[in-house]
Amino acid sequence: MDGHYRKNAKSIEGMIRRASTKEKAAVACSVVTLILLAMRFFITDHDVLFLLAEFVHFVGIGFLAYKLLKHKNCTGLSLKTQQLTAAFLAIRLYCSLMMEYDWHTLLDALTLAATIWVCKMMKTSVRTTYNENLDPTPLAIIVGPCVVLAVFAHPTTRHWWINRVAWATCVYLEAISVLPQLQMMQKARVVERFTANYVFALGVARFLSCAHWILQVFDGKSYLQTALGKGIWPVMVLVSEIVQTGILADFCYYYVLSFAQGDANVHLPV
Repeated sequence: MDGHYRKNAKSIEGMIRRASTKEKAAVACSVVTLILLAMRFFITDHDVLFLLAEFVHFVGIGFLAYKLLKHKNCTGLSLKTQQLTAAFLAIRLYCSLMMEYDWHTLLDALTLAATIWVCKMMKTSVRTTYNENLDPTPLAIIVGPCVVLAVFAHPTTRHWWINRVAWATCVYLEAISVLPQLQMMQKARVVERFTANYVFALGVARFLSCAHWILQVFDGKSYLQTALGKGIWPVMVLVSEIVQTGILADFCYYYVLSFAQGDANVHLPV
């Protein structure tokens, strides 16, 4: 049975590898479209998708916690991405407390606490296993442009200006916070399973969050206009969500491919 499974997996892998870039893109778009249509007709409350995305993110951190506690190392893990994650979660938690208060606030608080714990572990208990040379991205290069962009493109709601700018900064930071982690993995080319599980969870969470906002476009109650205001800001939210999903899509492809092959690690191309 195992041999038959591996044979089928290799056959599927061969078909995927032989397909052209256009064919892969067409198949991916078709699958995503079908999933979105299914969500559109079977999920009445689209806000559930956003809650689910936050829950999946929290589960992803659980993989990191197991790795740090059980294996006592943080090999392949980017401290910069964890710090950026903590930053946008802290900002989002502040905005939730100032502008709204719901289940998102609780999930953000739990995820923020877990992320801060991961950062602390990487700086103390497992510091000797952290490869700083593979994680050189200056945080200012990422944070600075996000703040500047937020000043010019932010919600047009009735909340205080500083809170609206903070909210926009959070959205932009979240969109590119995973870049240091992806750069680190690209340099290493081999990603061990627990780190790979975490990044894949981020990819799933980002897809669910992106689906949430895309489906809101078709919401007859004009949710985007009510919650986000008018102007360029709703467009920027959608673009940010799509960028996040696109950034992680390539890794998720190789993750699924490695899983189908039965590999313990994820192997990335040059």
